[in-house]
Amino acid sequence: MLLGACALTLGLTVAAPSVGAQKLEQGVRSEHVLQLQEQLSDLGYFDAGLTGYYGTITKGAVRKFQQAQGLSADGVAGPATLNRLNKKAKAEGETLRQLAKLIHGEARGESFEGQVAVGAVVLNRVHSSAFPSSISKVIFQKGQFTAVDDGQFNTKPTQTSYRAARKALNGADPTNGALYYYNPKIATSVWSKSRPTLLTIGQHDFTR
Repeated sequence: MLLGACALTLGLTVAAPSVGAQKLEQGVRSEHVLQLQEQLSDLGYFDAGLTGYYGTITKGAVRKFQQAQGLSADGVAGPATLNRLNKKAKAEGETLRQLAKLIHGEARGESFEGQVAVGAVVLNRVHSSAFPSSISKVIFQKGQFTAVDDGQFNTKPTQTSYRAARKALNGADPTNGALYYYNPKIATSVWSKSRPTLLTIGQHDFTR
């Protein structure tokens, strides 16, 4: 049961990584890496799932872009590479919006920590072999999230939902690795209730 809300409003557009103040390299996990992957994908250099994690596939895609642009092909997205990339492809931030919509649809009545926790579950699934290896595919996996099934995904996310999405993308995980959550007051799934609870945040029990 997870997901979030709707369309983008003015003022919630996603800024590209700031040139001169940002360096992205292997091992980094952040919203800026997600934007980088989206831009490389738009240009045809990246064909894996968008995860927000700078692994070997992202490094290889950056290297290919650098080679094509006549830049030093070290696989590190430093200021020169980001500047060139930003001229070639706009950072739309669609995946960040999807995560914010999920959070809003699933946890808009929860505390900020509870909203970050919902985002963290999505990211934990992305990095689990039991689930799809991209944020969008995890969100839209059939039958997984109530907000997608009942249309709450199509309500407008708040700035708090965006903040929670960014915090989760940047590595925050109040759940300590949870892959599932449910509201015990309304849940009817025996399977969900049978799983050991890691912790409770607000109305949600988080489990593995």
